[in-house]
Amino acid sequence: MSLAVAIQMDPIESINIEADSTFVLALEAQRRGHTLHYYHPRALALSGGRLTASARPLRVRREPGNHFTLGPPAILDLGTQDVVLMRQDPPFDMAYITATHLLEHIHPKTLVVNDPVHVRNAPEKLFVTRFDHLMPPTLITADRAAILEFRDRHKDLILKPLFGNGGAGVFHIREDDENLNALLEQFTQLYREPIVVQRYLPAVRQGDKRIILIDGVAAGVINRVPAQGEARSNMHVGGRPEKAALSPDDRAICEAIGPELKARGLIFVGIDVIGGKLTEINVTSPTGIQEINRFDGVRLEERVWEAIEARRA
Repeated sequence: MSLAVAIQMDPIESINIEADSTFVLALEAQRRGHTLHYYHPRALALSGGRLTASARPLRVRREPGNHFTLGPPAILDLGTQDVVLMRQDPPFDMAYITATHLLEHIHPKTLVVNDPVHVRNAPEKLFVTRFDHLMPPTLITADRAAILEFRDRHKDLILKPLFGNGGAGVFHIREDDENLNALLEQFTQLYREPIVVQRYLPAVRQGDKRIILIDGVAAGVINRVPAQGEARSNMHVGGRPEKAALSPDDRAICEAIGPELKARGLIFVGIDVIGGKLTEINVTSPTGIQEINRFDGVRLEERVWEAIEARRA
């Protein structure tokens, strides 16, 4: 099966080819004989019900500093493609939401991965609340009194922006920390949305697991250990990846959420689990494939493409 594949992503010249999941998905697509085009989300254009993008033919290779070749730009009718990979990074802002609305015009005739309707309806820190029984105690609000009452009950807190990513804007507020009020003032000035308040999980010191699910089935896991003096485990802010295995709690979480992910067309998903508690479900542009591949001697990108090809067929 040879497919025409368009990849909607951030600037390809700036990616880290040793860690970027989109890069390894492109490599695998190319190995399977699929043709690739690349475009930036800002290149999308909708007119007369026809969705196009100024796109360029793409070839990729695992050569640092020389990892891609682009052909001449041309207007590509995305409705003629077999698959569009929506792989630009958050923030999940109005530009991101607009892209999902535009891609909805071609899906499912052109298979968009992940399904743009359900990407739009599943922001990482909101969608997870549908599985509240799997989470640590969590509050989503802009109400200061509710936050203070939550703190009285749970003492040690994590505060984070509702639509943030990569660990940006995440704070650990201890029971005796006097900065909570000032921090809430800052959040109010920076964000119009409510904020996320969670009970701090001390188990994060042993790591925050990133589990990859492919078409609703757990496919691999790594543990991300925070740097010394850091409460965040994201690799963007110095978290150290290490080999891990799925615990019984991890498997139970995946079995609980997997059918819902599959039914929503969320083929490639990354979830975050700390101490057996689900904290986020990442459906926009999850990463972690390359780290799992190196630790476990696997090729998860093959499984992703097998799932895509099965859906396309």
